Amino acid sequence: MHSPLLSILIPAKDEAGNLPTLLDEIAVALESIDYEVIVVDDASTDETWSLLEQRASGDDRVRPLRHSKSAGQSTSVWQAAWAARGVWLGTLDGDGQNDPADLPNLFERAQLDGVTLVAGHRTNRRDDWIKRMSSKIANKVRSAMLNDSTPDTGCGLKIIRRDAFLSLPYFDHMHRFLPALVQAQGGSCVSLPVNHRQRGTGKSHYGLNNRLWVGLVDMVGVMWLRRRSRLPIANADASVVTSSVTRRHE
Repeated sequence: MHSPLLSILIPAKDEAGNLPTLLDEIAVALESIDYEVIVVDDASTDETWSLLEQRASGDDRVRPLRHSKSAGQSTSVWQAAWAARGVWLGTLDGDGQNDPADLPNLFERAQLDGVTLVAGHRTNRRDDWIKRMSSKIANKVRSAMLNDSTPDTGCGLKIIRRDAFLSLPYFDHMHRFLPALVQAQGGSCVSLPVNHRQRGTGKSHYGLNNRLWVGLVDMVGVMWLRRRSRLPIANADASVVTSSVTRRHE
């Protein structure tokens, strides 16, 4: 079975109007990179699934998955990560607001020594005032409480090693706290500025209640996880220890 270098993970719910252009843009952006795209249809009620089936029939790099009932963004990304075959994972949203043209730059930075996660930073947001306000408040509170040194954890554009992602604790909404979770496991994170665009078609599934307030509650849980996290300690091989003790008594 072919194992690409990079697996692109896209959670999508009712994004039939945005996915064709997004997939075309990914193909152009990653023309020189061995990749696959896993799109998770999170129980869409539009033509998302039929579109993905048709796309996959003509492009073996596209691997669609489907939820029988909506499970949310974090579950979609988590299940796609387990199905992925790449050494690295790249994530972006299915609404077209993340620009695939930024993926090569993030991927290049991720492959430098010592980097576990590269997160996009939307320096010029193209959202309505509710999303901008809730994100601004959440980012300030999160930065103060978690000290994760990441200005924009809500950006869908990220590159992370697959093995590092799969070692993280799984819970709903975990995608909002990836830098803090990675750091708790001893990994390092960097942020790079990325382009941000207006949504193509459809409407956002997030508002003040399921973005800001839920995020603040989850933050308390992440603080507990970080406090309880312990990094592995190297163990000496039993034969080495025995040999060392024997030599000391000779």
